[in-house]
Amino acid sequence: MIQGLKDWLYLFNTGQDFQSYNRFGAHEVEPGKWSFLVWAPHAKQVQVVGDFNDWQGSPLTLQEQTGCWYGELPAQKHQLYKYQIVGSDGATHEKIDPYGFGFEHKPGSAARLVDVPRITWHDDAWLTRRSKWRPYDEPLTIYEVHLGSFIRDTNAGPDGGYMTYQDAIDKLIPYVKNLGYTHIEFLPLMEHPLDASWGYQLMGYFAPTSRFGDPEDFLRFVDAAHEAGLGIIMDWVPGHFIKNTDMLAQFDGTPTFEYTDPHRAENVRWGTWNFDLGKAQVQSFLISSAMYWLDHCHLDGLRVDAVSNMLYMDYDAGKENDRNQFGGRDNLEGIAFLKRLNTKIFAKHPDVLMMAEESSAYPKVSAPINTGGLGFNYKWNMGWMNDTLKFFEEDPVYRHSDMNLLTFSFMYMYNEQFVLPFSHDEVVHGKKSLMHKMPADRYNQFANLRTMYVWQTTFPGKKLLFMGSEWGQFLEWRDWSELEWVDLKDPMNKKMQGFTKTLNHLYTARPSLWQQDHQPSGIKITMADEPDVMSYIRYGKQPDDFTVVAMNFVPVQKDHFKIPVPRLGTYTVLLNTENIDFGGTWTKWQATLTAKEGNTHGEPAWLDVILPAMGALIIAPKKLTPLPKPPKQQRKQQPAISGSPSPKAIATQKRQAISHHKDWGNNTSAGTAANNVAKREERRYFIRSPYDRCAWLWVKTV
Repeated sequence: MIQGLKDWLYLFNTGQDFQSYNRFGAHEVEPGKWSFLVWAPHAKQVQVVGDFNDWQGSPLTLQEQTGCWYGELPAQKHQLYKYQIVGSDGATHEKIDPYGFGFEHKPGSAARLVDVPRITWHDDAWLTRRSKWRPYDEPLTIYEVHLGSFIRDTNAGPDGGYMTYQDAIDKLIPYVKNLGYTHIEFLPLMEHPLDASWGYQLMGYFAPTSRFGDPEDFLRFVDAAHEAGLGIIMDWVPGHFIKNTDMLAQFDGTPTFEYTDPHRAENVRWGTWNFDLGKAQVQSFLISSAMYWLDHCHLDGLRVDAVSNMLYMDYDAGKENDRNQFGGRDNLEGIAFLKRLNTKIFAKHPDVLMMAEESSAYPKVSAPINTGGLGFNYKWNMGWMNDTLKFFEEDPVYRHSDMNLLTFSFMYMYNEQFVLPFSHDEVVHGKKSLMHKMPADRYNQFANLRTMYVWQTTFPGKKLLFMGSEWGQFLEWRDWSELEWVDLKDPMNKKMQGFTKTLNHLYTARPSLWQQDHQPSGIKITMADEPDVMSYIRYGKQPDDFTVVAMNFVPVQKDHFKIPVPRLGTYTVLLNTENIDFGGTWTKWQATLTAKEGNTHGEPAWLDVILPAMGALIIAPKKLTPLPKPPKQQRKQQPAISGSPSPKAIATQKRQAISHHKDWGNNTSAGTAANNVAKREERRYFIRSPYDRCAWLWVKTV
């Protein structure tokens, strides 16, 4: 065996090599000489074929009993290559390099000799800032992008006209920054052969797609985004992979990356193969892939696709009765893999984001692993998204009886750390664009859309919006052509774009809209039982930092509407969705509001406002004044109860100290009375530690 390789291959075969990309694949060991290492445990022979040997084949050597094949060959950078594998049945197949760092342009699938790409980075300031960033109490608003259809020259033919990574530096980054987003999330930019898969059927788990440029160009894009103050998140698919026979499927002539059982291996719903997540080598491969993008490419997070497919035995069509060894539905090896993935990622990169696209009610997806959770930072809130869209698609005349579609989310909004997504999945395949989903005429469609975006922006949780939705594109998304940029010549679309920009900047500027997204003290619902209207107050960590939100879900203006507020003083309207600048009709509005004393929906004061038809108001305190103190009441002195100690005796009595370790929730200790007082006066919250994703913190507020 090659000197120094034995220990690494042991770690790989036991599922413990999480930077395996540094050894597997092709690497330039010296100028004009490249090493090749591939895992093919049941192969009879493995050869490398490529430009450097006229595709005739150069054999690799099996490294003892490791199932891995190694060799060194003369070759030049950018030459193409594949592996030629003879299976145990004697059949020969050409296969891609699973660890290829770059590939030729489609429809070809050969890897290029590019080694691990490297650039000179300029994002030290960003990474330093990120290391101090606490995602749960920071603003997070994400612009979701399919790079192949953001801007595209469709006249260049069906396989051309793509943006380049350099185009994205010049056009995408300043556009997103100007709109006020904090992060860009890409549909997978890993190499994939079919445009129509949107990148979710991968072949290159370590290679940025060649559609838009070289691997170094991709790194330069990430670097430029960080210099502009934007984080980069990528969708990543560790649950299943493409079926093409020249790729990972039946890699050595037998099930290698997929399950041996063909029933479990086949993903009927998506026409793919499922990874065998319980196999040690597959764990090394997949966790190394995640590490590659986060460590080597400086990504700020991964959104893990199709988590439900990895959690349940019966998730796929035709598997309704599949059960694990204990008779349950849970995919035990899938759950164990996800926990291990997040444990290893956060041990190396505690400041990144790991998000789960999980569509079921599986518990504790974003809870720490030591409490039984899966360990993600965030979970996409699919229930909130579906209910919200269903509500806003309704004719307003029926909404009064379906307010529960909005209020039901109050019941579970703290069950997980949530992202509130209006993603690509909701604006494709006949579902209509967000704007087209809205009821009534064009004017009212925009009015509904603006109000829905206020609901998303001010509701607890982080935010995500798919490209084109910011200006209300009417056509649903098409992956084969660019966005309908021509829409922005229409004043209504242009104003809608301006509204989204204003809303984003307002959001990031107000800590009360994001500082306590995952704590019950971050919101107080003041009005949710009235037909067609709703109001609530979002609170920051400072007592005077709060934002009042009021929404009207019907196209009927409400005059002299009482909005509950917690303090007396003056208030200002930060945003009125019916402002003429946003596409509404209001040319002037109440600039300053004065709170009046009087109990209103449980709050001690209220504002008299004009609530716009099919609109929303965001209101902030301007100058607060204290509430008047209630008059003191004369208390009659109560006679001492016979046999009880006098007040003076009680006051001078030495009391036993309360032990928080012993007395919380304990009625048998000597400190029971004081303990009961403490329980009445204090509330305790169980929240995620911002410093350790695998720990909880007790938080106590008086």
